[in-house]
Amino acid sequence: MAEKKALLVMAYGTPYKESDIEPYYTHIRHGRKPSEEALQDLKDRYEAIGGISPLADTTKRQAEALVKTLNEQSDDEYELFIGLKHIHPFIEDTVKEISEAGIKEIHTIVLAPHYSNFSVGSYNKRAAEEAEKYGITVKSVESFFQQQPFIDFWVDALEKTFKEDIPADEADQTAIVVSAHSLPEKIKEHNDPYPDQLVATKDLIKEQFNKGHYFVGWQSEGNTPDPWLGPDVQDLTRDLFNEHGFKHFVYIPLGFVCEHLEVLYDNDYECKVVTDEIGAVYHRPDMPNTDARFIQAMVNELIKL
Repeated sequence: MAEKKALLVMAYGTPYKESDIEPYYTHIRHGRKPSEEALQDLKDRYEAIGGISPLADTTKRQAEALVKTLNEQSDDEYELFIGLKHIHPFIEDTVKEISEAGIKEIHTIVLAPHYSNFSVGSYNKRAAEEAEKYGITVKSVESFFQQQPFIDFWVDALEKTFKEDIPADEADQTAIVVSAHSLPEKIKEHNDPYPDQLVATKDLIKEQFNKGHYFVGWQSEGNTPDPWLGPDVQDLTRDLFNEHGFKHFVYIPLGFVCEHLEVLYDNDYECKVVTDEIGAVYHRPDMPNTDARFIQAMVNELIKL
């Protein structure tokens, strides 16, 4: 029987309870404590979505569904490990745990469909650098946005939204805003594939679902002096309404894989404030979460490693 391999599922991480918010935010800020005002703003955002993000629980469920499906379809046997970017269990601690379990090969995947050197690349690098200390081999999935099951998930989500929530004669008065987490504009200087991959995902979906009008936006940008990728989804919503008078706005946060702060607050609250203001209707289909097609898209890439 083949030696057991580790499946290391990596994600951003989220506070588990209110007292985690400050250390979590400090870690994101490379060890610089946030101001009282910034910390309170973050606490207020969590409060607005019900107190704490469902991300931690969803990440665990996604990872469990992933290892189950992978073990059913692969000739290899995988043991699941989770490593997080900004809160325990940190990626490095998890790699150490894998080493202590005597496992010599790690296959990694980040719960994000698009690749950037500054996002997925940085997770993979942290895992590889730590694994090197223990003589462990690492193979990493870089992206899975182009996988047909992933595209199918979003095509079906749009079909359902248009069928159930948008009158047929208003389909042409509907904007579909696809988005991902913004990153600093400087990534373009490094020929980073991230912005093009979001556009490519939009095009793949549009090939199969050609109702409404598609636009690309960016969201949840960081609070730094550097310029970030734009247009921001809120500004884009206002501009599109002023220019075209759309009655419906359908938000597809393609760069995210479940309901968490960026979706529940930045879309469901902040974008809805704008649509309410301009008198348009806000729509956002359910996120992939543990949908079988989403899980399959990741399995298809892992099996190639």
